[in-house]
Amino acid sequence: MDLGTRYTPEAIERKWYDFWLKKGYFTPTGVGEPFVIVIPPPNITGRIHMGHALNITLQDILVRYKRMKGYDTLWLPGEDHAGIATQNAVERHLASQGLTREELGREKFLEVVWEWARKYRKEIRQQIETLGASVDWTRERFTLDEGLSRAVRKVFVELYRKDLIYRGKYMVNWCPRCKTVLADDEVEHEETQGKLYYVKYPLLDSSDYIVVATTRPETMLGDTAVAVNPKDERYKHLVGEKAILPLVNRVLQIVADEYVDPEFGTGAVKITPAHDPNDFEVAKRHSLPMVDIFDDNAVVNENGGKYRGLDRYKAREAIVADLQAEGYLLKVENITHSVGHCYRCETAVEPRLMDQWFVRMKPLAEKAIEAVETGEVQFVPERWKKVYLHWMYNVRDWCISRQLWWGHRIPVWYCQDCGQTIVEEEEPKNCPKCGSSNLKQDEDVLDTWFSSALWPFSTLGWPDETEDLKRYYPTSVLVTGFDIIFFWVARMIMMGYEFMGEKPFSHVYIHQLIRDKYGRKMSKSLGNGIDPIDMAEKYGTDPVRFTLAILAAQGVDIKLDEKYFDTYKKFANKIWNATRFVLMNLDGFEPLSLDGLDTADKWILSRLQRTVQTVTNGLENYDFNVAAKALYDFFWDEFCDWYIECAKPRLSSDARRIVQNVLVKVLDVSFRLLHPFMPFLSEELWQRLPIAMESIVIAPWPEFEENFLNDEAERSFSTIQQIVKGVRNIRAELNIPAKQAVKLFVVGRMLLNEEALYVKHLAFVEDIIYTERKPQRCATAFISSDLHVYVDVEGMNIEEEIKRLEKNISKLEQDREWLLKKLSDENFLTRAPENAVNEAKQKLSQTEERLKILRQILDDLS
Repeated sequence: MDLGTRYTPEAIERKWYDFWLKKGYFTPTGVGEPFVIVIPPPNITGRIHMGHALNITLQDILVRYKRMKGYDTLWLPGEDHAGIATQNAVERHLASQGLTREELGREKFLEVVWEWARKYRKEIRQQIETLGASVDWTRERFTLDEGLSRAVRKVFVELYRKDLIYRGKYMVNWCPRCKTVLADDEVEHEETQGKLYYVKYPLLDSSDYIVVATTRPETMLGDTAVAVNPKDERYKHLVGEKAILPLVNRVLQIVADEYVDPEFGTGAVKITPAHDPNDFEVAKRHSLPMVDIFDDNAVVNENGGKYRGLDRYKAREAIVADLQAEGYLLKVENITHSVGHCYRCETAVEPRLMDQWFVRMKPLAEKAIEAVETGEVQFVPERWKKVYLHWMYNVRDWCISRQLWWGHRIPVWYCQDCGQTIVEEEEPKNCPKCGSSNLKQDEDVLDTWFSSALWPFSTLGWPDETEDLKRYYPTSVLVTGFDIIFFWVARMIMMGYEFMGEKPFSHVYIHQLIRDKYGRKMSKSLGNGIDPIDMAEKYGTDPVRFTLAILAAQGVDIKLDEKYFDTYKKFANKIWNATRFVLMNLDGFEPLSLDGLDTADKWILSRLQRTVQTVTNGLENYDFNVAAKALYDFFWDEFCDWYIECAKPRLSSDARRIVQNVLVKVLDVSFRLLHPFMPFLSEELWQRLPIAMESIVIAPWPEFEENFLNDEAERSFSTIQQIVKGVRNIRAELNIPAKQAVKLFVVGRMLLNEEALYVKHLAFVEDIIYTERKPQRCATAFISSDLHVYVDVEGMNIEEEIKRLEKNISKLEQDREWLLKKLSDENFLTRAPENAVNEAKQKLSQTEERLKILRQILDDLS
């Protein structure tokens, strides 16, 4: 079959994806041992990013590999409704049209969001298809589809009836921008420059005062006490006394509590129970009143006196000015402290005391802890096990209610006549207590992660006993990022044991974070993101996938430079051109048993089997980069640069049929090994081989064939390679033209016939002369215990060559000293980007290797 002269990904990618879909290859067969992955569902808020592309690529590599291994493979796709993020995105869209959700009303607003969801779900599917993902689209799910919604309601009701869900007034994290509560693990703490204000609180019935230090003077409006440490001798005489709150004149108790750090500030702290989680606990211990001073917008409410109506930061300015004016402000210090921000919009969160719904986590965590400690659920890399367990041992109750319209409405109704709380899976008609039909549903929705926690079993049809649930639960592996171990992974494990009685998956592979080439996190604000779909359109999907795989070293963040995609597009071109050469030389091909092989044939087939071993072991152990590098090195270096060059003269000899069969076998096995990484290219080229099979997608994974391992052939061909490289180095350093044949002198054993033939062909040698000692006028190409090989340099201007060599050596020595000095500089090692340090180390290694070669040649000529 004719193969074009260029690798053009746009000509093959959609063609083959449509072919695979039409054939139904991505739908499990029901035959074989199940291998199941549920996709971490992307949010319906726009385009997928490079982190998604890495996640999808690694999953697809595993899925395609297992499918070829004969597993009954299911990769289940879906999308997440992403409550906060989606509602924010739609509200911004409405704002651009001069509208608000309040103006639309809840029902109309939800119609708009559903339209948004349909649009972006379709776009996300197209992007996932562009990346070549072999997901089973016949089983696509959405966290708000009817089946998953029913599962969510059932879980809520069952947990409520087990007293694992409750409603109470507790300290929560409030985002004034998103106007909703956030769970503790949705708050991102950032080091922020701030100020520490020292404020005098007068003592009641005294001219004395106590000084407190605070970073948030605006919260003074809600103070109900001052606390000191009971062991702090400075304040023991004040415990039980009272102080006056400046500007407000509220009488405050002075209490003793172990919570207070005597070393912070003055050792006396203001207690604001409604706006600080630690103060809230102090207030409970001492029965203190709680005063809420902010509304939903973080604007001072009616409890703020004259500061009512001021934004929290404007209130801070006004209060500081008044404290200064009235002589209460003692001093102000600059500090760096940790401030919690919303993980979605980056607004500073406001701790508030509110009625919310919570899940009791400790009872649910017990089995989830045991599963990881015993290895029933394993983390890869293993270091994430400690991170998971640390969080689980210190788990706090999970606030699951959100003040949003988009999401799973909490299945709770309140009787407006008798006040009864009704928790049911389906909407009740009447109050079970008084019979009234005057019922009102809770306004809040559930945290998005609540529905996501059920993903491994709800997507398979639970709570119904479906055939999918019986066959494909538990799933096999979860591939995800470290940033959602607590949000998602831990909660799935807990819910899996609670509702299915067993683990949701056996392995959790935590992939790397993708950073820019300087090691910075990719973000919109920095403008340093790289769009994976743009890269796929520019370089081809297969080069993008291969790039991500070969960079995916366990436990090491990826520093991504766009030039890497070009590097692996060149690799795709190399594969294309090598295949084209083979196909052009298959005239008269007949399948033969691989007998009568020469050294090069035995060598490449042995190296092929070692590659099969390395790639297979790499995929079994989630060492994607090891597997990808083995493929790259084998195909480019060993097969293209060495074996094909050895094959060229033999294709015109009596060995043609044998060489053809070796070439076809190597390509066949290589393409099947390559398929999980480069699905489109491997299918396109594999289809053109003289092999009668339907598709590489369902072709068997290459088995390790031990009979082809040949240590002797590898040793012999290694000698050939080293001799040829040595001759080529001398050619390069002495400027011997590529078309000028050279003579070799050999001291020691005689080269084997095949060794001599290949050395002559690959190094362009016209004659090999055997001698008892090293001749004059020659340069060393290769030395081993029984073999010395030299290049004849007779006829060259030796004096000129020596001068040139000395000059080059001097320059290289200067380069080497400069690099050594650079790499011994601690400032460079600690402050320079990692890639700059690695480039310097690589350059030093290359410089030292070239110095070694030049010094040997100079020694030979001197």
